[in-house]
Amino acid sequence: MRTVTSAGRSTLVRVLVAAVTVVVSAGCASSGDGESEASCEFRVEYDKRVYSDVPNAAFEIGRKLGPAVFPPCDDSSDDGGGQASPDSTIAYAIEGVDPGIAIAVDDAPDDVLFVVGSGDGLPPEVKKLITAS
Repeated sequence: MRTVTSAGRSTLVRVLVAAVTVVVSAGCASSGDGESEASCEFRVEYDKRVYSDVPNAAFEIGRKLGPAVFPPCDDSSDDGGGQASPDSTIAYAIEGVDPGIAIAVDDAPDDVLFVVGSGDGLPPEVKKLITAS
């Protein structure tokens, strides 16, 4: 009979943790249409655009833009079968950045701004706002 040493046990634990992480990530990252997206990422909808959060930003809030909403999470058991109402908030401009690119909202941490997904990474005007964490 073969015994597992403590080094072997620790390797086994790391492999199991990695496998579970991959399975859980895959379950939360698939949107069903071939695109990857986290179903419960911190995002907001404003002016018919969806903005995703970018932490560790230093920016100055500008003028009030109007109402925005946090869409409900689509994988929670209490979301009413996908029919839950979104939570309302207020969108604000960010000084020096077009609201079509990034906004700030009430109910978000002070160093989080929301950026419209471009698929090519962060726009230059947003990159300059990101601070080292």
